[in-house]
Amino acid sequence: MISIITSIRNLFPMNKLYFESLTKYTHNKFELIIIDNASTDGSGEYFRNAGARVISNTGNYSYCYTQNQGLNAASGDILCFFNNDLIVSPDWDEKLIRIMDKENLGLVSFASNDRIESIVATRKIRNRWKAIKYPIMFVFGINRFSLSTMHKLMYKNWEKYTSKRYNQFGDAIKEGFSGSCIAIKREIIEKLGIWDEYVFSGDFDYYIRSKIRSLEVGDIKPIHILIGVYFHHYTRLSTKAKVNVPYVNVPNDVQIEEKWGKERMKQLLKDIEY
Repeated sequence: MISIITSIRNLFPMNKLYFESLTKYTHNKFELIIIDNASTDGSGEYFRNAGARVISNTGNYSYCYTQNQGLNAASGDILCFFNNDLIVSPDWDEKLIRIMDKENLGLVSFASNDRIESIVATRKIRNRWKAIKYPIMFVFGINRFSLSTMHKLMYKNWEKYTSKRYNQFGDAIKEGFSGSCIAIKREIIEKLGIWDEYVFSGDFDYYIRSKIRSLEVGDIKPIHILIGVYFHHYTRLSTKAKVNVPYVNVPNDVQIEEKWGKERMKQLLKDIEY
């Protein structure tokens, strides 16, 4: 079974769109584990009423801390660590399972407007998203209408857009990651360990750990992007909605360069675009 772990703090309209995309486009049975960082807009109750398992925190906890909370509660063999501001694509889970098995991958991320097949293509799609997102958000704020309108202007027909991308790229993979949507087999967690709760960029840290393991032990591959399986990421909605408050568990997150050192990171990241 697939376990999907998502932390939230408010953003009720986005949470509804996210859940609706999961239920519409996921083929296999899945469990959804929501870590609710003291939402005040009914988001926790919404997910609970929808059948998700909701773990309620009394304050705002760091991303990696909440992902470990979800991990401890999950029962699936594949663990998907998804942001709540995502729209998934049709049959993403079927493609995920097939490509992981086909390419012997234990941890992957999906293509998104954060990162696709090349730097040039990534810059182009990021710029298009910014040109659509910010004017609409400025005029209408963050609500279901504005979020849906942004998505519609960006892709026109979501099913056709994602189908066209899959037809173009198929099961192609590329080393790298899009941090909003990472999937990891449980056996890989057992090898690499849980998320580092004291580092600021947990997704970046997990890529580095997977890269080191692949080089030094050789029993896993580093994180790869599924180029043909595309998700939309709304990006930085929490910041714009001003729902972020200081973490209660980590007064000062360690920056990724502090943990690994700039020179070592430079060597480890030479094979990817980021």
